[in-house]
Amino acid sequence: MEKLKIGIVGCGAIGARIAAAVCRDFKKNARLVALSDISRTAAKSLKKKLKADVVLCGLDELIEKSDFVIEAASVNISAMVVKKSILKRRSVLIMSVGGLLNRTGILSLARRRKVSVYFPSGAICGLDGLKAMALAKIKKVTLITRKPVKSLPGRFAGIKKETVIFNGNARDAVKNFPQNINVAAILSLAGVGPEKTRVCIIASPKFKRNAHTVEIESNAGKIISQAENVPSPDNPRTSYLAVLSAIATLRQVFDSVKIGT
Repeated sequence: MEKLKIGIVGCGAIGARIAAAVCRDFKKNARLVALSDISRTAAKSLKKKLKADVVLCGLDELIEKSDFVIEAASVNISAMVVKKSILKRRSVLIMSVGGLLNRTGILSLARRRKVSVYFPSGAICGLDGLKAMALAKIKKVTLITRKPVKSLPGRFAGIKKETVIFNGNARDAVKNFPQNINVAAILSLAGVGPEKTRVCIIASPKFKRNAHTVEIESNAGKIISQAENVPSPDNPRTSYLAVLSAIATLRQVFDSVKIGT
């Protein structure tokens, strides 16, 4: 069977971990063929580390060479990566989910063209329950996120005690914290949308880990889930669970046995 050709956009902490997993864990089913990054140095460094025969190229060439595209770059380009992949009928996995929150027409395009778009659960738990509960009437979806000050943009460096830095809907949360709150976007897409999904972000220098509490109420029952995440070894602003979630999603793509909703 011919191996699935994978291209990765973004060679930072997340992209590098996913690339290593493709080369190590999925080599029977797939091969990494292309890398793309705004920093040519980052792409070259990752290629050297992987010791893989991959092409370093721009986005269009990467999509052309790939069967399956993985975006691990930025909310600033994730919508473009998805749209271009769909137009070329390439399956695509997206890490920067926040970039698609205001571009749901792209997902409609994917459905019309019958192209698979994958959104890993990221740094939260309970998404399977939310998807099931969405078939009944959902009354409330709330995300309470606790973040160490050092994981936030520099403007919050002066926080000395536990402080609520945001309380509103998911759309505004993603707008104000585009690099820090992708979990709000994935909850919105799976549930009641960005306007009705409530988000509270609390910061403190005493917090050592990112923690996400998800509360869901519907006619089918109530779910409360909590994830306390260890930072990625490569980037303290990224939860290790988010990286593992992407790799687990890839495993599900290749495995004939699908577990979970």
